[in-house]
Amino acid sequence: MSAFVTSALAFIVAIGILVAVHEYGHFWVARRLGIRVLRFSIGFGRPIWRRIGRDDVEYVISALPLGGYVKLLDEREGPVPPDQVSQAFNRQSPWRRIAVLVAGPLFNFIFAVVAYWGMFAVGVPAVRAVLGDPLPESAAAQAGVRSGDRITAVAGEPVETMTDAYLRILEDVVADGVVSLQLDDGGGVRETTLVAPEDGGDLTEPGALFPGLGLTAWEPDIAPVLGEVMKDGSAAASGLMAGDRILKADGEPVDDWPAWVSYVRARPGQTVELEVERDGGRQRLNLAIGTTQAPDGPRGVIGAAVHLPEGLYDDVVTEQRYGPLAALSEAVSKTAEMSALTVRMIWRMVSGDVALSNLSGPINIAQTAGATASAGLTVFLSFLAIVSISLGILNLLPVPMLDGGQIAYQVAELVKGSPVSERAQLIGQQVGIVLLLMLMTFAFYNDIARLGG
Repeated sequence: MSAFVTSALAFIVAIGILVAVHEYGHFWVARRLGIRVLRFSIGFGRPIWRRIGRDDVEYVISALPLGGYVKLLDEREGPVPPDQVSQAFNRQSPWRRIAVLVAGPLFNFIFAVVAYWGMFAVGVPAVRAVLGDPLPESAAAQAGVRSGDRITAVAGEPVETMTDAYLRILEDVVADGVVSLQLDDGGGVRETTLVAPEDGGDLTEPGALFPGLGLTAWEPDIAPVLGEVMKDGSAAASGLMAGDRILKADGEPVDDWPAWVSYVRARPGQTVELEVERDGGRQRLNLAIGTTQAPDGPRGVIGAAVHLPEGLYDDVVTEQRYGPLAALSEAVSKTAEMSALTVRMIWRMVSGDVALSNLSGPINIAQTAGATASAGLTVFLSFLAIVSISLGILNLLPVPMLDGGQIAYQVAELVKGSPVSERAQLIGQQVGIVLLLMLMTFAFYNDIARLGG
């Protein structure tokens, strides 16, 4: 299955699940409060499937899988039979309306808790925050960071995994440009401080944080030994076999696997003379390097994987697994932590402290969905949890077209003792549409820029 098809299917599944969860929150609470539901739709546009349930609710799946809605009985949208007036949304008290509006985002947070609980109960593979050699003349090098250092705390907050460390470091950089690390080199714990460059705001660009500070993740020394050799690849056609160790290429020594990969990629379509070690002896053979197209141009490929000795990553790979109750506690804590981080990052994007290029649109979300789905269920669940949290928070923003904007109208009614005027709501709706279009346009721009870069 191609990457495009995988991404498209994973995107549809992810958005379908999260939208269904969100809209079911509105649906469930409305029904419990005696408010009549007319339609439950996943997607927008032309319906591709519909059914009338026993509860007289029209269930619809529509062609455009970028959202959904629950349509409630409302006198503002059309005539209501006299015997159903008490079930109309507009006839409910502000508190009951707020309960229905809050329920959608709330169910997104509940879904995140359930997803994290499942992950922690089953066990989540994770990489410990172990660092490699710092980049020369970088903040990390000046601070004395060494290969093998494990980050145990950032700004006094304990961290266990590289993901946790990354998020904490990002917050420190955004806050004041100074990163306080606690490092363990196996012989003791020490404190050190990294000072971000003056243009520290650039470090919030996607993929720029660690390189900008000079930090690298630890990687083991991997010998240039072939593992699986694909039958239809140029390596097999040239006589290479699993277990071969590449000693020299055109007379130049090959020190490790990364050096070999770089060598091959830089020579698409070329034929090179190799010296390999096989079964204790040495052999010479000619390798015809194949060609594949990459975003930056042609790239060499031979159709062979690396041989990884058993236990190579044992020192840096861990598993986060808890009993059912402990997993629930961790899930709630993780959801709260990611929610708070998302709110802070949104605010800092608005204030200009975090690069707006971090904003993702459907293209990037689809690519990430495909990658995480291919990586396994727990990774995909983690992705769903993060997107669900983001969806919940975004819907609580006080934008008239979103749940948060509608909640603001209800709060205003509580304060002033009467509904917000239709004119004010119409103006708010128009402003909300403009804001959402601007947000979507910018997100699409970021997606296209990533593809082009």
